Amino acid sequence: MILVNRLEGKMNAPGENLRIDGARLWASLMEMAEIGPGVAGGNNRQTLTDADAEGRALFARWCDEAGLALGVDAMGTMFATRAGEDPDALPVYVGSHLDTQPTGGRYDGVLGVLGALEAVRSMNDLGIRTRHPVVVTNWTNEEGARFAPAMLASGVFAGVMDLDYAYGRADLDGRTFGEELERIGWKGDEEVGARRMHAYFELHIEQGPILEAERKDIGVVTHCQGLWWLEFTLTGKEAHTGSTPMPLRVNAGLAMARIMAMVQTVAMEAQPDAVGGVGQVKFSPNSRNVLPGKVVFTVDIRSPDQAKLDGMRARIEREALAICEALGVGCAVEPVGHFDPVTFAPQLVARVRAAAERLGYGHRDIISGAGHDACWAAKVAPATMVFCPCVDGLSHNEAEEITPDWAEKGANVLFHAVLETAGVVE
Repeated sequence: MILVNRLEGKMNAPGENLRIDGARLWASLMEMAEIGPGVAGGNNRQTLTDADAEGRALFARWCDEAGLALGVDAMGTMFATRAGEDPDALPVYVGSHLDTQPTGGRYDGVLGVLGALEAVRSMNDLGIRTRHPVVVTNWTNEEGARFAPAMLASGVFAGVMDLDYAYGRADLDGRTFGEELERIGWKGDEEVGARRMHAYFELHIEQGPILEAERKDIGVVTHCQGLWWLEFTLTGKEAHTGSTPMPLRVNAGLAMARIMAMVQTVAMEAQPDAVGGVGQVKFSPNSRNVLPGKVVFTVDIRSPDQAKLDGMRARIEREALAICEALGVGCAVEPVGHFDPVTFAPQLVARVRAAAERLGYGHRDIISGAGHDACWAAKVAPATMVFCPCVDGLSHNEAEEITPDWAEKGANVLFHAVLETAGVVE
């Protein structure tokens, strides 16, 4: 018997007794965390570094051991396929990313890749065959920590950025994405975006405090906030901090400080459901007794409301220009990252919710405050996400922590939702 599998129709669900191997998943997370260790218990496995290459090699070995066929596209994204029974059926893609922040945790992104791998390992263990192929995916440069913008490879895959743009992105040392992809040996020969998807699922830690505070096991992700990253370049005049009179200074650092305070005000006045802040700053010449001649920093604003998001951007750019003009400081703004708010596929969201209920897990609907590769995947196929809690909502921090129980429950929900979508063949 083949379980009916239509995204728009009613279909049978996998039995509630089906579970992944939680101990194996946790062991895989811990083994991957040994690659690119941080300085405080987390990870520094930034994209296209030697540590990233080592992590990819371990993941590739695990995929080979699971009998998966590995393909790599020209952005370095890894696609490991478990064959389906129907040669004409489009694959169900499941994954996230293995790259981390410079001071990242062990689970952000990694749980989604290894949870997907564990799902297909469990299919193998249980002898489960599916109508649709299942593809475990490791997207390149989701974090955007080294090469802005974030979600770069999935963005090229979805056609919202082009390949030349991606290859030309440079890190703070001037190394380009294209050069580093070649250097670490993970530039594939597949055309980016040529693959077609039946559906896309992504498991991730919440990166916020809601699930833990409400003692919920699962976040059923219905939407994702939209985002703008605005890179400001302020041009002042380098001068001695001790001998230059205050009225004669052209202080790019002061302008930056006033803009940072203004961004806080704009975000607070846009409540609820809006955030804004500055996370990256580069002073030049960055000397203790020299006023900066140039300051480059990035403003990050987010909201699930499109009008609010665009209104925040317009106000911030307008008021920043006024601040700089009053101080005689030059001001240039470049958008270096953006996506509109995303509504995930209701039929897949319903499957995640039903899986949590079937398994007896506490759950709630939730909006993602962070961007994910699922946001771009949603442009080319039905997509959704599964969240599990993280301690104190902490992420992008080496102290990021989850429990083995949370990881297992999140992966079990993923397992059930993927099986229902891929169609179990009996």
